[in-house]
Amino acid sequence: MKKKYKIALILIIILIIIVTLFMALKFFLKNEPAEPVKVVDSIENFSYTLDDRDTELMKNTYNELKEVLNNDIDYEKYAELLAKLFVIDLFTMNNKVNRYDVGSTEYVYPDSVDNFKTNVEDTIYKTMENNSNGKRKQDLPEVKSITLEEITEDTYEIGEETYDSYVVSLGWEYVTDYGYDDTATITLIELNDQLYVTEYVTGE
Repeated sequence: MKKKYKIALILIIILIIIVTLFMALKFFLKNEPAEPVKVVDSIENFSYTLDDRDTELMKNTYNELKEVLNNDIDYEKYAELLAKLFVIDLFTMNNKVNRYDVGSTEYVYPDSVDNFKTNVEDTIYKTMENNSNGKRKQDLPEVKSITLEEITEDTYEIGEETYDSYVVSLGWEYVTDYGYDDTATITLIELNDQLYVTEYVTGE
């Protein structure tokens, strides 16, 4: 009986060690810092930046936005370009390190960033493999082109506050189509002269 008790105790200890190692590994992978991303440009008085890893489409769209924001701002054009940047960064996944390296957060309404990140991690980026060593073999999408379909002005409520908003409908194509979304309607609100994405709805 003592021998059986010792064996059972050893098995329990081994099981605890295995579970502990698994949880530690999962925690490490989730919190593994992304490889340093170099910011190569920023827009004065706004929170928008351009990174060295961004695609040519992202760079060109960013530069269009920078020009708009450096002059008397055409807010309709501002909304169009910000919505495009949101889509390009979110759905260009081949330059992301892992599922927790969520794109487009700088365009999202600040109070919604945490929920946005969690939602993306658990849906769009859920199956993304880790690439901290630069050897990922998984095929991931890159947005090749993006087109404005419609833009309208509206209002949007957050709590008891009502904000002026723009509703932007977009369609886009990928370098290679892996079945991800390719149309969406994006709502942006104006807050202190800056626009933020508050809602993203995929097309049917």
